[in-house]
This record gives sequence, C-alpha cells and structure tokens, in this order.
Amino acid sequence: MASRVLLISTNTYVTPDPVFPLGLAHLASALRKAGHEVFWQDNLARPRPIEEAMREAQPDCVGISVRNIDDVLIRTRETFFSTLPDLCGRIRSLKDCPIVLGGSGYSIFPSELLQLSGADYGVCGPGELALIELIQCFEDGTDPSGVPGLVRRAGGGVVCNAPSAEGYEASLEGGLDGVTDFYIRNGGMLNVQTQRGCKHRCCYCTYPLIEGRHHQCRSGEAVAEDFARAIRAGARYVCVTDSIFNSSLAHVHQVCEALLRKDIKVPWGCFLRPEGLTASAMDLMGRAGLNHIEFGSDSFSDPVLKCSGKGFALEDVVRSSELARARQIDYCHFLICGGPGETDATIEESFRNSTLMDGAIIMAVVGMRIYPGTPLYRRAMEEGRIAPDHNLLEPCYYVAPGLDADQVFAKIKRHAATASNWVAGEVTPQYQRFVERLRSRGVPGPMWGYLSMIQRLMPEKLRPTQ
Repeated sequence: MASRVLLISTNTYVTPDPVFPLGLAHLASALRKAGHEVFWQDNLARPRPIEEAMREAQPDCVGISVRNIDDVLIRTRETFFSTLPDLCGRIRSLKDCPIVLGGSGYSIFPSELLQLSGADYGVCGPGELALIELIQCFEDGTDPSGVPGLVRRAGGGVVCNAPSAEGYEASLEGGLDGVTDFYIRNGGMLNVQTQRGCKHRCCYCTYPLIEGRHHQCRSGEAVAEDFARAIRAGARYVCVTDSIFNSSLAHVHQVCEALLRKDIKVPWGCFLRPEGLTASAMDLMGRAGLNHIEFGSDSFSDPVLKCSGKGFALEDVVRSSELARARQIDYCHFLICGGPGETDATIEESFRNSTLMDGAIIMAVVGMRIYPGTPLYRRAMEEGRIAPDHNLLEPCYYVAPGLDADQVFAKIKRHAATASNWVAGEVTPQYQRFVERLRSRGVPGPMWGYLSMIQRLMPEKLRPTQ
C-alpha cells in the first residue's frame, strides 16, 4: 500500500550559505523506493503557506525536519525551533494525519521538541528505515511502539527507543527534486554524505548522539554515483558533509579511486581530522578533486586539546597543514577559544603557534555550546555551571573559569587586526552581502578564503555600519 508523504524542511538559515536539505533527500529516495508518493515543502527554496502545500499533497503522513537548533554563536544565540508549535497546529487543523519530527537538530533534543511542538511522533537518529517502518504501522493499524529510534508519548512522559544499528545505503537517487535549482543558483553547491557515525570523543560534539559511534561507510561506487547525480543536477561544487571524511584511510582511498575511475570532474571540499593523514592520501584526494579542507582543530595548544578530548596534538595539526599546503589545497582551521583548559596563556600560545601553518585561514569563535549527553555537559554539571533541569534548548555556553567571553573575543579581534588570516567570530552583514554578490556571479565553494583577503585588502567592507 502506498502512502502520500509530505516532507517539510524548516531550515531558513543562509549564513554563510543556503544548505541543501540532504537528510530529506535521503528520506525521499528511501520512501520512493518503498513505493510511497513524496511531496516537498522547502521553507527556504520554495516558501509558501503550509495550507497550499497540504492542499497539493493531501498527505497521509507529514515529516518535519529540524536541521539546527541554533546558530552556535555566543554573541547572537539565534534559535530555529520557535515556529514548530504553530506549524504543527496548522497542519493538524487541515488534516488528521500523523506528524513526525526528525533531523539532526531534533535528535539532540527529541523529548523536548516533541513536547514543545505537539507533534505525534519523532525519529531520533537516521530516519530512512524507521520512517518506512512507522508508515507501515500507520497503514496496517498496528502498534508502532517497537520502531527503532521512535520517540513517543507514554505514561505521562516521553519514551525514546534506541536507534537501529542496521545501516541504510543512503542515496540521492530519486531524492533530488526541483528545489535543487535554488541551491545551485545561490551557491552552486550540493551535498554528498559518504558515511555516518563518529567514534571520536570531542567533549562538545553531538555527532555520536545523532549518528552513533560506529562509522557506517558507503561504498566508493555509491558515493561516486551521488557525485555524478549532483553534477547532472547542475552542481559546480560538492560539499562532503561527513563529520570527518578521513575516518579511515581505506575509506578515503575507496572513495577517491571511485571518483577517478568514473572520471568525476568537480571540485569538492570536506572536513578532515588533522591526524593520521599521509602524503599518499593527500595526493590521491587532490587528484580526485579535493579543493578545500576544513580542519576541526579547536586549539593550537596541547593542554587545551587534551582537555577537549581531541585525541591529537599540535604536532599532528602542523603536519596535516603542511600536507595540504604543499599540494596547494586551500585549508582552514576552526578554533573554539575559551573551552575547557583554556587560559589567557593558552590563547596567546595558539596565536603564536598559528604561524607554524603557512597559508592557513583561522576561523575563531568564543565559547563551547553545551548540549545534553556530551562530556562537556557532564563537566558543566560537575562545575555547577548548569543544573540538572537546565533548559538547554536555549543556547548555553561554556567558557573556562577565569575567562570572560567578551574579553576573549576582544583579544581575538586585536590579534586578527595584525594577522589577516585570522577571522574573529561571526561575519558581518556587510561581508554576507559581498558573498551574495560573488554567488550571483557564479562563484561556488567555501568563501572563507575571500573573507581573509577582504579583511586584508579592504577592511572597511567588513566593518558594521553605524
């Protein structure tokens, strides 16, 4: 039996770029392969009243994706979930059908968002298999309480089932709808995921909560075919969305060799862990089209790296940077200043050590966002920063004892004034407009290199208007 399913992407955040809703594309692909009819409502690419989308779809089930909870910036703290109760209420007034929440943001706060929104169910973790099984329960009129990853109300509270450990070969086949035109037009990029899960233990990170700790790698051939689908849809650049692409060098080799075999010619970028990289792996990635690397380094001070649970040292960061620089692959490092173990002295140490990485762009923010279930959450509890009943849906940040967030930000700004490769905090509206002009001229890919250049050559472009 086929059901009509309306999938809604609620994300409207465009800084630094509009991001194609890859998770919903995977869901759409899986649902269509299972025989269901899928309709899209993308509130960014195709904004329209929900009433219009409901009239078109006449759905038997509505799936709502919550991609992000907030902007993860300590100075703005913009949140993205406040419209959920109104959206669910309007859907319910139009048709009596199940409403199911999901998405990466939802998986961090499954109980809280289910209660807040008024939705019927949620799916925590990867949703392809779970949503298909849940819809089958709706069709058969059977009890869905055993569906893996299901979040539901029971006994006056909320019950969250453990997600399934069974992998699903996520694919863009059948998932690239007409909304891709918007993302191509406004960035030239589409996304591809080569694996799920993260085994590492960075103190603040939610990837193990969202995707699990076991790396589930797709085959190189399947990844290359998704690259080809993105190119056929008009993508001029592909962003690999894995938490870290180099979970294993074997996986790196499998994917890159498949891209080369299929003669895939498109520039792409990815997140890399600055550890365990080799010259041969970097050579292979470069030949396969790797154009930009974003390293989640977090600090250039060994004591801070240890306190953050990174599992690598400054020596690894410097070595990885040199491998990228020697092959003329653009790269940047993301730093989080003020986390566990940070002091004024370690901040100065990071300033000094950044000079060891020739050609690097340094993107620095202040404070670590505290999410439930992370080692940072437990540390904040032990230090009395938060109480057990603290509502973490509203952004809360960890700044190391003895440091003040505003003072740390000012320190980074002063350093960035003398080191043009350093970018402090959030970008200004002026820079965002500059990016939009470049996008309108067809420039794809990450823009952090331009940010450094403009900061050096035309600093007035980045100054807020008074």
